Amino acid sequence: MAGLDEMEHPRPRNDPAAADRGMPGSEVEPVPLPRGPVSTALDPAAEPTLGEVRLPSRPQSAGIARRLTAAVLLKQWSLTPQLAEHAVLLVSELVGNAVRHTGARTFGLRMLRRRGWIRIEVRDPSRGLPCLMPVQEMDVSGRGLFLVDTLSDRWGVDLLPRGKTTWFEVRVADR
Repeated sequence: MAGLDEMEHPRPRNDPAAADRGMPGSEVEPVPLPRGPVSTALDPAAEPTLGEVRLPSRPQSAGIARRLTAAVLLKQWSLTPQLAEHAVLLVSELVGNAVRHTGARTFGLRMLRRRGWIRIEVRDPSRGLPCLMPVQEMDVSGRGLFLVDTLSDRWGVDLLPRGKTTWFEVRVADR
């Protein structure tokens, strides 16, 4: 169940239930990785691996968050293009939720790497919890957390004194 305080959602890598949910990893359509510079509007010293990067809560910020994610995962951490592609998609979903549903002026993006894992967090000032909804084949919206649940190894929400952090984690092969 999603949306519980400090609740994580672990899943084994080869989860047969994922196929039952209608979206095994092999059927996910690839999302093109963003290209081009991050943005001149973004502080050039912004580094989501060193601390939280604050972005304005508007739709254009999803593109900035995607480019930051791709740059960190591919260039800085040298992870696989497929892993970066999935992470870019999931960041886009979390940022979209923060922009559409919180009424915030800004949100924060942070990326962490520890042995065998990456974790990406989106923090916003709303304490409204996201909810994983059942997804039907013909649904045109409401699939964001379904994708996060399907493509990540763990995800969750941590309530903060003022707001929340929605996060996902993915296993990575350390070299």
